[in-house]
Amino acid sequence: MPTTPTLSNWISLITLGLIWGASFLGIAIALEGFAPLWVAAGRIVIGALTLTGVALVLGVRLPSRPEVWGFAAAMGVFSSALPFFLLSWSQQHVTSGFAGISMAAIPLFVLGFAHFLVPGERLSNAKAGGFMLGLLGVGVLIGPGVLAVSGSELEALARLGCLAAALSYAVGSIVTRRCPDVHPMAFGVLALWVASAIMLPAALWQEGIPALPEPRPMLALLFLGLLPTGLATLLKISIIRSAGPSFLAQVNYHVPVWSVLLGVMILSEELSPRILLAMGIIISGLMVSRSRGAARKPAT
Repeated sequence: MPTTPTLSNWISLITLGLIWGASFLGIAIALEGFAPLWVAAGRIVIGALTLTGVALVLGVRLPSRPEVWGFAAAMGVFSSALPFFLLSWSQQHVTSGFAGISMAAIPLFVLGFAHFLVPGERLSNAKAGGFMLGLLGVGVLIGPGVLAVSGSELEALARLGCLAAALSYAVGSIVTRRCPDVHPMAFGVLALWVASAIMLPAALWQEGIPALPEPRPMLALLFLGLLPTGLATLLKISIIRSAGPSFLAQVNYHVPVWSVLLGVMILSEELSPRILLAMGIIISGLMVSRSRGAARKPAT
C-alpha cells in the first residue's frame, strides 16, 4: 500500500526525471553514429537484455496468461517500438530540448483517453481545465518559430513526430492501466522483447548491419539501453510500490526541464523565450489537472 513519500522517494523521483530527461541528449548523440532505426532497436535490445538479467537474478517469471501477452505486445509497440523510432527520426530535425518538452503532453493525452477508456477516471472540471490549458501549451510548442534552429526542411514534420511519440506513450500508459494484475517487471520484460522482435528485423531490413561507430555514439546507445530503457523501469517500479503512481506522475514536471538544460549546456542548443512559455503553460496545465479539485465533480 503506498505511503507518505519519503526522502528516498523524492531522491528516486528526481533521479528518474534526470535519467528520462537525459535520454533526449542520448538520442541526439547516438544519431551521430547510428541511423534512427538502429538507435531505437539498439536501445530496446540492450534494455531487454538488462531487464531480463535482473528478472532472472530475482527469480521473476514471465506471465502465462494469454491475455497478458496481448497487453504486453501492445505496450511493446506503443511504449517502446513506435515512440522510440519516432523520437529518433524526429531528433534529426529538432533539438533534444524540443523533443523533451513535447513529452510533457503525455499526461494530458492520458487524461483525455482515460476519460473514455478507464473506469473511474472521468474528467472533472479541474482536470478538463488543466487539459485545455495544456493543449494550449502544445499549440504554442508546435507553432511557427519554436526552436526553428535546425534549418531542416522537415522540422515541422519532426515536431509533429515528437507529439505523435507523446501520443503513443499515452496509449501505452492506458494499455498498462487496463492490463490484468501481473508482476510489473515480468510485464516490462515481455513488452521489451516484443518491441525487440519488431525493431531489430526492421533495422536490419532497412539499414543493414551498421558500421562500428565512434565511441561517443556507441556509449550514448549503451546509456539509452541501460538507463532510460532498462534500469529506469526498476526505479519506476520501486517508486510505485513505495509511494504510489500519483507520486510518480510528478516526474512529468522534471523531464522537460532536464532535457532543455542538458541540451543547452552540452549540445549548445538555442533556447527561445517562446519555448519557455510553452513549457510553463503545459506544466501549469498538469498542475491544475492534479489539483485537489481534479478529483471532484466530473465535467459535463
